[in-house]
Amino acid sequence: MSTPWHVLGAGSLGTLWATRLARAGLPVRLIVRDAQRLRDYQAADGLTLVEHGEANTYAVPAQTPDDAEPIRRLLVASKAYDAESAVARLAPRLTADAELILLQNGLGSQDAVAALVPQARCISASSTEGAFRDGDWRVVFAGHGFTWLGDAGHPVAPIWLDDLQAAKIPHEWSTDILTRLWRKLALNCAINPLTVLHNCRNGGLEQHQCEVATLCNELAELLERCGQPAAAVNLQQEVERVIHATAANYSSMYQDVANQRRTEISYLLGHACKVATRHQLNLPHLKQLQQRLVGHLHSLGLPSD
Repeated sequence: MSTPWHVLGAGSLGTLWATRLARAGLPVRLIVRDAQRLRDYQAADGLTLVEHGEANTYAVPAQTPDDAEPIRRLLVASKAYDAESAVARLAPRLTADAELILLQNGLGSQDAVAALVPQARCISASSTEGAFRDGDWRVVFAGHGFTWLGDAGHPVAPIWLDDLQAAKIPHEWSTDILTRLWRKLALNCAINPLTVLHNCRNGGLEQHQCEVATLCNELAELLERCGQPAAAVNLQQEVERVIHATAANYSSMYQDVANQRRTEISYLLGHACKVATRHQLNLPHLKQLQQRLVGHLHSLGLPSD
């Protein structure tokens, strides 16, 4: 029997992966926060995937972190700020040859998780797939994208990529996953905070081209300095392309703020500014953007870490 996929985090991406893996007939286990959430989930009879307007429910078995079943393959789909503590609860259940697939936004959480479970293989993922929840245990597949996976310390691809093929999850094994992660971080830093501060959809940033261009210049400088020149190539053009292509969308950070949720600022803008300081790089507009965003979050009573 093939190795079960344990999915930690029933947010949009976690649910999207779990339902497609289950649809392909692969063994999946959903890990929920506690006994109350487990009861809520069992009352819903499974996870629902809405695709092309059609809803299908999959009876994926669920468990709490305290379950006794060993974990050999863990998809960590929680928010970046929850990843470390969530994995810490599951660490005693990980097998000696466990593999973790980390689906977090930004940078910083991946290293923290890897340091916590040194015996496990940690694989980073960068996804452009669009999905949102329109109810508890339900996900709407909003935009077909792509997922790059890679392991900077061990470039050989794992055999379970066949499972992703079977589940029709578009993916590619990347030998330069850090470049992918840095590129996505730069894109997020150039777009997400501005959509929050200007209270607009992504397309609204077309009215703020000067500000976007200035940020892209500083972010490209940062990428060059921290040894990621490939991630800096044509950064501004790509940011402008993403703004145009996703003009009607609200950024994930905008949605977090609109729903009074904690943002991932520490793993996006915060991480970029921290690395700039470490390299003694003066990036005034990036630093000012962080200060404006922190002030805005505080004014709304939201955490800024």
